[in-house]
Amino acid sequence: MTSSPASPGTRLASRLGFSDRVFLGPAARRIATRIEEGLDLVEAGLADELRMADPVADAVARYLYEAGGKRIRPVLTLLTAQLGDGNSAAVIDIAKALELTHLGSLYHDDVMDGADTRRGVPAAHGVWGNNVAILTGDILFSRASQIMSRHGERAMRLQADTFERLVLGQMHETVGAQPGDDPIEFYIQVLADKTGSLIAAATQGGVIFSGAPAEYEEPLRVYGEKVGVAFQLLDDVIDLSADAEETGKVPGTDLRAGVPTMPSLLLKTGTAPADIDLAARIDEGVARIAEGADPAVLDGPLAELRDHDATRRTMELARTWTADAVAALAPLPKGTVRESLTRFAETLADRSS
Repeated sequence: MTSSPASPGTRLASRLGFSDRVFLGPAARRIATRIEEGLDLVEAGLADELRMADPVADAVARYLYEAGGKRIRPVLTLLTAQLGDGNSAAVIDIAKALELTHLGSLYHDDVMDGADTRRGVPAAHGVWGNNVAILTGDILFSRASQIMSRHGERAMRLQADTFERLVLGQMHETVGAQPGDDPIEFYIQVLADKTGSLIAAATQGGVIFSGAPAEYEEPLRVYGEKVGVAFQLLDDVIDLSADAEETGKVPGTDLRAGVPTMPSLLLKTGTAPADIDLAARIDEGVARIAEGADPAVLDGPLAELRDHDATRRTMELARTWTADAVAALAPLPKGTVRESLTRFAETLADRSS
């Protein structure tokens, strides 16, 4: 006996991380079906765009795409497009271009962060080297720009502005806060640039290129950026998880690599002797790892940080950003699109619970 295939609402809800209750009604199921049909077109288009004449470029460019991914950004573009004319050719192209931009950023990020794995496979730079990985990211950015150029100045500006913010976010994370900068505000801006900007472009793009009412664009831009910040704040909490099998990476991967996270930054704002001591031990461990010590030297301090008030405050901060994202949706009409966006944001807030 074979099981029946999952309904479009079930498949879509799974991608977004919540139950399919949102897609129970006939109208909602029709929206889910249209989004799934759009995703099929996006996937086919991505496969075409990632074919390269050069065999090395072809292998590396397809590497992370074939490793999987939920395609959250295309889903959000297609979802918000249902506020207008739905799956137009322009909407499909915008969804493809933004996913290519996201993929390109992953190649660069993994080099910058020294990541060992991505999506369950060895990071591209570990297979082909840093230079090839960086150049592959550049190729994907170029392909994304080519797609955007088919749809005029507005599309090109959306791509260029988003790309600039991605680069600035990575640059600022690399250089770090400067004297006079508030470290918490600085870090939030890094998250908004590195992650929020691309999610905002996805939610905006669906409105702009589906002919949806223009008054929905700004609320969805704000929603996308705030959801992106909340996602990364919660990722900082998940990074400290003791369950490597569940999170897919060694606990404290970011901190061991010397990448600041919100819990570590909040810890350094503490004045209690225990906070100062723990922050110093983490910094000492990071320095030792950079000199070649076993990363396990940080196991103890990171376990303390996981249970520290700074981590709880990070979760609270993420939930505040999530609530603000949902509040930004107020101008949208009630219905499946708004409820799906709301549930997506609320589900993010539950990821580390």
